[in-house]
Amino acid sequence: MSTVELTKDNFDQVVTDNDFILIDFWAAWCGPCRQFAPVFESASERHTDLVFAKVDTEAQPELAAAFEIRSIPTLMIVRDNVAVFAQPGALPEPALEDLIGQARKLDMDEVRKSIEKGKTQA
Repeated sequence: MSTVELTKDNFDQVVTDNDFILIDFWAAWCGPCRQFAPVFESASERHTDLVFAKVDTEAQPELAAAFEIRSIPTLMIVRDNVAVFAQPGALPEPALEDLIGQARKLDMDEVRKSIEKGKTQA
């Protein structure tokens, strides 16, 4: 599947319509972002059942601010409208594959219970 370009106009729709999304926050001037881009693209070709999306932080500063992106590239994984992973840094291919595998195995009912539990203790 090709990579989707996320903007403030389509972000909510894409996240709502898909239950597993990998989002790469990047910028054209960022060397590590350019390094990570082929790894991300390659994974998108292997995992055609998942949505791979990119947010150009220069063109979409509102999205970068909304997610408190301080360093790029930052990879975020959203499952069932819940951000289950967010970390800056360009990942090598084996690490990205491992991360996708771990995210696939998550029990989202348990994740939601954990989130609710955290809210009640706050």
